[in-house]
Amino acid sequence: MKRFRGIFTPIVTPFLEDGALDEVGLRRNVTRWMTTPLTGLVVLGSNGEAPQLDDAEADRIIDIVRAGVPVGRPLIAGTGRESTKATIIATARAAAAGVDAALVRTPSFFKSQMTTAAFVRHYTAVADASPIPVLLYNVSMFTGVTLAPDAVATLAAHPNIVGMKDSGSDIGLIAEFIAQTPDDFVVLAGSAATLFHALAAGCDGAILALAALVPGEVVRMQTLVSENRLDEARALQRRLMPLARTIGGLHGVPGLKAALELMDFSAGPPRPPLLPVPPQIVELLRTQLDSLGMLEKPSEVRG
Repeated sequence: MKRFRGIFTPIVTPFLEDGALDEVGLRRNVTRWMTTPLTGLVVLGSNGEAPQLDDAEADRIIDIVRAGVPVGRPLIAGTGRESTKATIIATARAAAAGVDAALVRTPSFFKSQMTTAAFVRHYTAVADASPIPVLLYNVSMFTGVTLAPDAVATLAAHPNIVGMKDSGSDIGLIAEFIAQTPDDFVVLAGSAATLFHALAAGCDGAILALAALVPGEVVRMQTLVSENRLDEARALQRRLMPLARTIGGLHGVPGLKAALELMDFSAGPPRPPLLPVPPQIVELLRTQLDSLGMLEKPSEVRG
């Protein structure tokens, strides 16, 4: 059984206007997401502004979210750091706080030296030391490096490396990951713009910012593809594309936070140096959310 199969959302880190963590808002957000059909949540991912948090903030976020996510619904935490040693330490802290798996992005500062051999050594050491399962994480749009299929195939043989997330839109590459890994190895999509195609290629689910806004629709997409109702799935992909693009490659975390605020979530401003989206983008998001029926009941997340 693939424990981490399904639809997850990487949650934002809500801040107050003075830059402090909005703990009350975070608890409220988690409570709302737990009323939806999401499989589980991801904390401290790129959409959570993880690189801009200190260790104390990261630990506090995990504690708050773990308290709001029932046992049986997986909680995944991003624990990737630039050094193997720091990644092992961060993963151990997350495990001690009760997360179910670690999502470990590729180190990337020394890009030219991030070879398959370097990645295999890094992830093997992390997985050997980790008390919890490890998920590999390709997010090339931010890191500028990519785990190649041969590296993933090698790492998938490790008993504590149970899957991966790929945030790219290269369906051929994703298909290679699926083809070269065991049947019990979970491959999760990370791009809402190509969700239908990734699921059709054999992905076991997704970790998507879009799922924070329209969880029911994203879960339905996986159901439609699994039931081979491909025409309906394609139509749903077309409906979701405008919003997916706006909060994805175009405006990222600031766009996602603005959309969540429109839906009465707590998000607050992005942490500098990120800038809030301008008013015209807020209005675009309002139009896109309204077209999907997501502003009809601002006190709820529609499942």
